[in-house]
Amino acid sequence: MSRLGRWQSGQAIPLVIGGLAVVLVGAAVLAAIASGLTGRGDQQRGADLAALAAARAMAADHPRLFEPAVVEGRANPRHLERGAYLARARAAAEAVATGNGLEEVMVSFPGADPVAPLRVRVVVMDRLDVGDVAAGTRAEAEVSVGAGAPALDGPKGVGEYRGPYAIRQGQPMRPDVARAFDRMAAAAADDGLTLLIASGYRSDAEQAILFARNPDPRWVAPPGRSLHRLGTELDLGPEAAYGWLAARAGRFGFVKRYAWEPWHFGYERSAGTSSLGYKADGRTTLPGFVPARFSAAIARAAQRWNVSSGLLAAQLYAESNFNPMAASGAGAVGIAQFMPGTAAAYGLLDRRDPEASILAQAHLMHDLLRQFASVPLALAAYNAGPGNVAPCMCVPPFPETRAYVAKILGLLGGSGLDAVGGGELEVRLVA
Repeated sequence: MSRLGRWQSGQAIPLVIGGLAVVLVGAAVLAAIASGLTGRGDQQRGADLAALAAARAMAADHPRLFEPAVVEGRANPRHLERGAYLARARAAAEAVATGNGLEEVMVSFPGADPVAPLRVRVVVMDRLDVGDVAAGTRAEAEVSVGAGAPALDGPKGVGEYRGPYAIRQGQPMRPDVARAFDRMAAAAADDGLTLLIASGYRSDAEQAILFARNPDPRWVAPPGRSLHRLGTELDLGPEAAYGWLAARAGRFGFVKRYAWEPWHFGYERSAGTSSLGYKADGRTTLPGFVPARFSAAIARAAQRWNVSSGLLAAQLYAESNFNPMAASGAGAVGIAQFMPGTAAAYGLLDRRDPEASILAQAHLMHDLLRQFASVPLALAAYNAGPGNVAPCMCVPPFPETRAYVAKILGLLGGSGLDAVGGGELEVRLVA
């Protein structure tokens, strides 16, 4: 399992290429691409279309990889094994290539994820008219997060709080946040300060209006990325209170989210709630892919640390495929792939002990969810380290980390982003 050795290390994952898909390319798009490539020659056009056909098949079949193999004691016809998944993609590429008159077709899956590959390479060969000489060209396509898709740190609809609300100084927020603010405001008043609320909950629609007025992401988060959508965030004043807040807000459960925004404080005592990206009953529901021997340990850890059992299960699947003896070349060991330093920090003495590792994993995720108030951001910090997430409050642009977050969100949603922030699916030609 690879490590982000060039950056601050976090929890490792099996290397995956690409992310989870967002817009299915239809026949009209394929036809448009074909007509736009006439200048590249028949051979290149055939390679491009073959790669796109394979990627399209992968996008369509990808959810089936995460269907349980057995349902109520019977084979599940919706389930697709990895070998069959790749074979169907290869067959789609070969059919398109040969249909375009190409004689030799080689299909591979570079950097293939051991669970759900998302990239395909097609190399086609053709015989030249002069002599028995073969000339080749290649194309690659992938199922990925497209440029127009929501970012992984704030996909539309994930975690946007929808009530009930409490109102303080005309600003809506979650009721637990309001109660915590009341306690903090009373303490500030005792010290001669009156705390003012400039902003509380903001929907994605409201954020879109703000961003349109000032489209500078350094100061206004694009819609879908602002943590104000969670109902946990408050912009506070006056300026004279900034020092007091920095020193005392933590006593009341608030943390300063951004070093450059002394007014922005988020309520962190809410890990495991529905406003953090998964259903409120998630702690009691385990996905069908969880081996029975680990079910009780996951349920206990989820209850102990108030973290979704589905989230923990999806992480374990991505980290080690539930293998307590898994080990990476970088030194990560066990079912939750702990590095030695992280294990020591969380009191994990034997990284090959699955129950202890799952408990430590839940403890770590609880802390990360409190710190970042977002499932995608907590996952990114688990993989890449909090130091790579906190400066931007985003999923850092490391391919391994982005793939890790996308994969787990996919598992949480039954392999599609729809259930955890949907988007549309995209297949794109990349080379």
